[in-house]
Amino acid sequence: MTDDRTAPVAEAIVCGGGLAGVLAARALAEHARVTVVESDLLPEEPEHRRGQPQARHAHLLWSGGARAIEELAPGTIGELVARGAHRVSIPRDMVALSPRGWFRRWPESHHVIVCSRPLLDSVLRRRVLAHPRITVLEGTRVLGLTGDRRAVTGVRTDSAGPRPARLPADLVVDATGRGSRTRVWLEDLGLPVPAQRVVDPGLVYASRTFRAPVHARHGFPVVTVQADPRGPGPGQAGTIAPVEGGRWLVTLSGTRGGEPTGSAEDFVPFALGLRHPVIGRLLAGATPLTGVAVTRSTANRRTYYERVRCWPDGLAVVGDALATYDPVYGQGMSVAAQSAVALRETITRHGWGPGLARRVQRAVARPVASAWDMAVGQDVFYPGAVPGGPSLRDRLVAAYVSRLLYSSTGDEAMAYALTRVTSMEHGAPALLRPRVLLGALRGPRRPPLGGPPLSDEEMGAATTPSPAPAGPASLPTRAR
Repeated sequence: MTDDRTAPVAEAIVCGGGLAGVLAARALAEHARVTVVESDLLPEEPEHRRGQPQARHAHLLWSGGARAIEELAPGTIGELVARGAHRVSIPRDMVALSPRGWFRRWPESHHVIVCSRPLLDSVLRRRVLAHPRITVLEGTRVLGLTGDRRAVTGVRTDSAGPRPARLPADLVVDATGRGSRTRVWLEDLGLPVPAQRVVDPGLVYASRTFRAPVHARHGFPVVTVQADPRGPGPGQAGTIAPVEGGRWLVTLSGTRGGEPTGSAEDFVPFALGLRHPVIGRLLAGATPLTGVAVTRSTANRRTYYERVRCWPDGLAVVGDALATYDPVYGQGMSVAAQSAVALRETITRHGWGPGLARRVQRAVARPVASAWDMAVGQDVFYPGAVPGGPSLRDRLVAAYVSRLLYSSTGDEAMAYALTRVTSMEHGAPALLRPRVLLGALRGPRRPPLGGPPLSDEEMGAATTPSPAPAGPASLPTRAR
């Protein structure tokens, strides 16, 4: 690390104070002074905020992402678990219906951290933003970039008063999410507009928080019913995610023609109408705590900044500003975390200087590629998702993924190979190893399960209504 007292320290600006921006700031703080520019006012406690409409839906932090966060901000995962987050063993503690059948609950191959998004953001933000090299400008919007087609030299903001409206930087990182305007800003600098691909199955998400039945508040599995993109009718799915405070965060989704509504009366009937009614049945013993939150901006969108030939020095794009995925796969947070590690490692390896931004952009794109193929490999088959329908490559990738799913329903080794990639422990090329190819060709070793692998005890605990509280609810927050 450069010593501030003996050598000049680089200046970096991170646009956006969400998870991707905070992690990028922590990665940069080992090499530079960092200013995080955020349009919202960031809450002190775990609260929803205007700039994160999707935070009300279920979020999963796969073990590959959790490991990356621990590299950048040690102790974060332990604090989350201490504050009620669940460490869920996969596939042992997940009841999942894939497009090709029910997964068995094999012993653990990896894990996932499950909690509300506000809790995750709050814990991570407090730990990272306390770093002495990181400063935050809240309530400030970035209006554009300064510099020219060869190099970005900073940003223009809407700041008034003592804070400057132009902030200089050696590196600007765009982490502004789905609303990123970097493509426009590059055009303003005289650069070509980067190529972009959008796969939009018209997915709508609806989520509601429930008080879990008293005997199902600790140790209850994640339950998910996935859609079948090649099945008749729209793709509909649902997930029960146990979160802190003895609650279940339940997210339902549907593609064009089968979207969930924002009506509380429609919520459980929609869950009962999925490919299997298990989620609707489990909700019989749960008590609603909130209304229904609906989100419609869910398209898969990837911008190929790493392919721009004349990429300017001083600019990098990460997180949802670089690529967004169908939220049902839960990969966005883990990709952002791994990209932040790649950002730090690239600067450590190459140092500051010409060409660094291009190296960073190529490095952060690598975790994106695997997540992108997993997400769009199924979504392209929904009507209207892509102009002209799936490409030949799309069809080949989807056919192989479908075969992997089928084999994984009855082959423990295949289930481990697949889940290590979906957890982002391994990259997608691991699925092309000879033993995996042979396993996919062979198919499942065991016959398919006829229903969800829930024990009688689990089903009984979940469907027995809790007694009505005598006063204000006091929900346990003890870690699993």
